[in-house]
Amino acid sequence: MLKELYFGNSIQEWATAAAIFAGVFLLLLAVRHLIKKKLKVFSKRTATRLDDVFVEVMGRTRYTFLILVSLYLASLGLNLSDTAKIVLSILVRLALLVQIGIWTSAAATHLLRRKGSGDAKEPSRVAIDFAVKLVIWSIVLLLGLDNLGVDVTALITGLGIGGVAVALALQSVLGDLFASMSITLDEPFVPGDFIVVDTLMGTVEQVGLKTTRLKSISGEQVIIANTDLLKSRIRNFGRMQERRVVFNLGVTYQTPHAVLERIPAMVKEIIAQHPGARFDRAHFQKFGDFALLFEIVYFVTDPDYSRYMDIQQAINLDICRTFETESIQFAYPTQTVFVHPHASPPSDS
Repeated sequence: MLKELYFGNSIQEWATAAAIFAGVFLLLLAVRHLIKKKLKVFSKRTATRLDDVFVEVMGRTRYTFLILVSLYLASLGLNLSDTAKIVLSILVRLALLVQIGIWTSAAATHLLRRKGSGDAKEPSRVAIDFAVKLVIWSIVLLLGLDNLGVDVTALITGLGIGGVAVALALQSVLGDLFASMSITLDEPFVPGDFIVVDTLMGTVEQVGLKTTRLKSISGEQVIIANTDLLKSRIRNFGRMQERRVVFNLGVTYQTPHAVLERIPAMVKEIIAQHPGARFDRAHFQKFGDFALLFEIVYFVTDPDYSRYMDIQQAINLDICRTFETESIQFAYPTQTVFVHPHASPPSDS
């Protein structure tokens, strides 16, 4: 009975193929479950992103792909017609192409989402994600048509010519678009950073597809083309970890030598007692036109500007108080005129 033939194969061969199908399918399901559940926990404990991407990508494996792969492996032991073999082979190749497209798209989305600290819903990030997926699925479509026997050479040529024409017509727009993608991927700044671009300054509100919007200190919105940003030197105060402060003190020339020697130590003691300030140096720098000048350098460990001004104000007040106690006089612009008592009046000639 087991030797009876049905569609060119015995019952025993059909049963063996069914067992192979079930075994392979269950094995692939087990591997998929292991990757999604077990390796996901492990990947969270590591610092590298590669295992996170692998888990994310493998978790997108479709059941349809697993079923077709299992069917194909099970069919290798069966005596099928040439047409059935060709159809099954094409279906498996198409399923593999689609699955590769899904894996690649998932990897690109995951890497873009994990890139930096920007909002994944920014227009530039959405555009990059769309562009990457468009390229991926266009390649999948062309390879799929090629596997179905369609000549895609003419199609690729037409798309190339059309792409060149569109690029020439939209050169300025595409330039800003690619500049937006460059800013999003390289992240010289992100929304919320305070930046200075040439004479313009403000807080980044949004990186768009064509322009970047800043909110200036005075309140108005400043809009800058993305290509102009890439050509400019940008100072990003949002990445500042601490602030270096340099200021000068000028005392009168009548200040005694012994007091001049003590001034750097006085200033150092004043700065050191303020939390959030780190003293660097204080030196008698030079002889000025009307003052003996000291240069003082310290760091504010908090980048916040208001915090810096609070500390600077407190230090200035303490210096004034200490100098008043020590009878040290600050210098200010003065001019001394010496009149000779026996000077002759100018001659009329």
